Amino acid sequence: MTAERTSRFAALRRFWAMTVKEFIQMTRDRLTMGMMIMLPIMQLLLFGFAINTTPHHLPTAVMLSESTDASRAILASLENTDFFDITGIVTSDAEMDRALESGDVLFVVEIPPDFERDLRRGLSPSLLVAADATDPVASSSALGALSGVVSSALSGLHGINIAAPQEPAFNIIQHRRYNPAGKSTLNIVPGLLGTILTMTLLIFTALAVTREIERGTMENLLAMPIRPIEIMMGKIMPYVFVGAFQAALIITSGLFIFDVPILGDPWSLALLTLLFVVTNLSIGYTFSTVAKNQLQAVQMSMMFFLPSILLSGFMFPFDGMPRWAQYIGEILPLTHYLRIVRAIMLKGADITALGFDSAMLAAIALVAIAIAVSRFNKTLD
Repeated sequence: MTAERTSRFAALRRFWAMTVKEFIQMTRDRLTMGMMIMLPIMQLLLFGFAINTTPHHLPTAVMLSESTDASRAILASLENTDFFDITGIVTSDAEMDRALESGDVLFVVEIPPDFERDLRRGLSPSLLVAADATDPVASSSALGALSGVVSSALSGLHGINIAAPQEPAFNIIQHRRYNPAGKSTLNIVPGLLGTILTMTLLIFTALAVTREIERGTMENLLAMPIRPIEIMMGKIMPYVFVGAFQAALIITSGLFIFDVPILGDPWSLALLTLLFVVTNLSIGYTFSTVAKNQLQAVQMSMMFFLPSILLSGFMFPFDGMPRWAQYIGEILPLTHYLRIVRAIMLKGADITALGFDSAMLAAIALVAIAIAVSRFNKTLD
């Protein structure tokens, strides 16, 4: 009986010793420990505060053909509502098309000539609304609230009866640009192009340096007369072709299986997709220079991928997120690429209308390359 009790006590001591050893080893790995703490905090912040399926404060432009009490009341009501933010005034159809195509605004509300005169005469004039419907979630809720906003604005004007029993006092004509049927596939499939490229290319290149170290082949690489920038370019070049093949596969599938068109210039799409591929490969290579092993490299990639998919506008409307979340989203490559790919494929935009997002992709790529090269040491220490 005593021997059995002694054996159980010894087993308990060995178990406790192993637990203490594993805990000490875990705390010494500061990167992994930090990810274990930060991941639930990040998820709580993103899902609790940044994600909003009913977007508000959407950028809106107004085209005023007359300056009357009714037009001023509608403009004031739009400015006071939570759904619309008046960001500018457009004066022509061409200016309206450019604003919607570039993504500067999601809505353009046009008040036609003689709107108030026809309203007072009971002729049921029409209010025109052009909406960027590439993201049906972002546009539908705001368009649904527009009638109530305008009715509230006009109800306080003398001589206008909004609650007429026979016919409505006004009509709202909606032009859902780029996706009139509200098909979610037109929004999701181009977004999947950027999301899949981000996930796969980050992990591929994040393992580039750590794999060499763990396999013991880094010594041979460092003994070669080659500079760090040349090592980096040589390592990511094969994955450039892999990313190009993935992009071509997704675009072809979207074109023939999901009927997602390419209305813009295919060469502009190819060029900017290549830039996006290089940007992700550069970020992944930077992770590989920071991580000590392949596990850490994968963990860092997933930590980067989580905010990318949530704050880029892929799953939730970008303009519906809080301002601080939008600031974070602006430094993520996926945010800019989603705007680019949706604008080219669905709106027919060209590269000149996408200058800001193209420049941001190039800037992020250059910063990632500079950090990766500066961190790559030609030593195993």
